[in-house]
Amino acid sequence: MDQTFTLEIATSDFESTRNAVAGGADRIELCANLGEGGTTQSYGVIKKCRESFDVKIYPIIRVRGGDFFYTDEEYDCMYQDALMCKELGCDGVVIGFLHKDATIDIERTAKIVEAVSPLGVTFHRAFDRCAAPFKALEDLINIGCERILTSGQELNAPDGAGLISELNLIANGRIVIMPGSGVRDANILSLAAQTKCHEFHTSLRELKKSVMNFFPPAFEENEENNHYSIDEEKVRQLKNILAQAF
Repeated sequence: MDQTFTLEIATSDFESTRNAVAGGADRIELCANLGEGGTTQSYGVIKKCRESFDVKIYPIIRVRGGDFFYTDEEYDCMYQDALMCKELGCDGVVIGFLHKDATIDIERTAKIVEAVSPLGVTFHRAFDRCAAPFKALEDLINIGCERILTSGQELNAPDGAGLISELNLIANGRIVIMPGSGVRDANILSLAAQTKCHEFHTSLRELKKSVMNFFPPAFEENEENNHYSIDEEKVRQLKNILAQAF
């Protein structure tokens, strides 16, 4: 059976990227700080992942958590980070810029799309904060973005499936609509059926206990001893479930 879907996994470090790739991820959105929605990983992590894995890698270009209206200085940092990803041989980048009125910042978005060409550009869930999603869809198509990551302007994609389906229908192949947020094995088949989308995004992150043999007493029960990672088998299971839809 020919694979006609893409499973993108959001990873947060080298370890989680390695596990996602081992589980069969088709593409990696490489981030730091997934608890804040994702920020740009370090040069070293991006470089090591690019050298180590033969899978498409799209680092997120985001200087901080919070909203998506940035100062000139913040944008300059992200512009340089995007160029760095191109120099490292990444396959694309993930960006998102809005004006204060929650419209797409066309100028800033287009500037990075042009600068990293021919790399692909995903517009991330800043889209879900847009005041007019159908206008934003056309703006991003005109700019030349490759795809939109969206939860349908809800907190999770299953709840936003109605809008995602509308966006995918209107896009009509001009841009990829990729559902993300809350995508799990229990809902991915119904989400695929409802939206008719062929690309899906999830982090599948889970807490991994520290393997340290000793902590001072004050730190023995500290949650900061542990970190989030990805179980490669969970990625493999999700791919197998998704394959049933196609």
